[in-house]
Amino acid sequence: MSIGFCGRLSTAAALIFLPALDARSQNAEPLREKTRHGEIVLETVASGLEHPWGLAFLPDGAMLVTERPGDIRLVSPEGAVSPPLAGTPDVADRGQGGLLDIALDPDFTTNRTLYITYGEPRAAGGAGTAVARARLSDDAAALADVTVIFRQEPAHTGANHYGSRLAFAPDGTLFVTLGDRYDLRDSAQDLSTHLGKVVRIRTDGSVPDDNPFIGRQDARPEIWSYGHRNPQSAAINPDTGELWTIEHGARGGDEINITRKGLNYGWPVITYGVDYSGAKIGEGTAKEGMEQPLYYWDPSIAPSGMAFYTGEAFPQWRGNLFIGALAGRMLVRIERKGDRIVGEERMLRDLGERIRDVRQGPDGFLYLLTDAPDGRVLRVRPAG
Repeated sequence: MSIGFCGRLSTAAALIFLPALDARSQNAEPLREKTRHGEIVLETVASGLEHPWGLAFLPDGAMLVTERPGDIRLVSPEGAVSPPLAGTPDVADRGQGGLLDIALDPDFTTNRTLYITYGEPRAAGGAGTAVARARLSDDAAALADVTVIFRQEPAHTGANHYGSRLAFAPDGTLFVTLGDRYDLRDSAQDLSTHLGKVVRIRTDGSVPDDNPFIGRQDARPEIWSYGHRNPQSAAINPDTGELWTIEHGARGGDEINITRKGLNYGWPVITYGVDYSGAKIGEGTAKEGMEQPLYYWDPSIAPSGMAFYTGEAFPQWRGNLFIGALAGRMLVRIERKGDRIVGEERMLRDLGERIRDVRQGPDGFLYLLTDAPDGRVLRVRPAG
């Protein structure tokens, strides 16, 4: 498959498992595909998952997978799917809300702590993105000590744009991406709300002393950056330790950003997309004091889930960025040189499925989640 430049360049501890009740691995014929750097094989690890959203690898190679309606499943390396874990919180399962991302604490092997994001039901039919900390039971069958450590304010009755990816910074603080809730897009520029923001907190929910808006009466202290629409992709660049995010545009204008302290990324004042009606949004594509995207797509691919590749299985792809696409129904490989993006390859288009998350496994292969009522965990490995 050839490289397609449809994007636009810009200068700018051991675990004890209960027996799984359901072995849902699917023995379908693997999909083979030629890429620019050789042939790959796509195979199903597990199926029968209801709109899987986030994935985290446990130390032994098993996976915790969130399902948007509100469950977490344990998936063994062989593809056996557990019953739902007990102890998950109630979620606002509507629209794009529900149980969303999951991440292990950097000291998980000693404290068995993990973090989840979800649409939390609030008063009067509202909901907002929340982050909860919990402990995984020794038998990996339940969450215990579930504690909310962050709540997005204000809540909203709308069903869209929760954002909700998690990424741990090298210093152990936690980044959380938060959408503008769609109907409230102008709030992305309002520092008195968490809407359309990336926030940075400690693992107990407290605010780091060096956050950029500490001490300002008109700003929420958790805010790290602002002017975001709906960032559903977040990962730490292993070369620099910086946070990269990707957010959905409207009709066009999906953006990759290096998401830096205190900066304004422009939404909805500047964007490379237009409204779904075709109407103009904001003032144009650039404005002083607002950041330009590192890269953008027009038309939109609806990016969700991303991973920097650092493994040995695909040495030719080391340092590349892999992104799942929902509307685009594909896996996108981004070539970069440092902080410059120099190429794009669109892969697995014949699969025809919405790819919700992308993770690198401990075996160096790529693992994908498909967003469907009968969603799957897929593995990408080299042919042969």
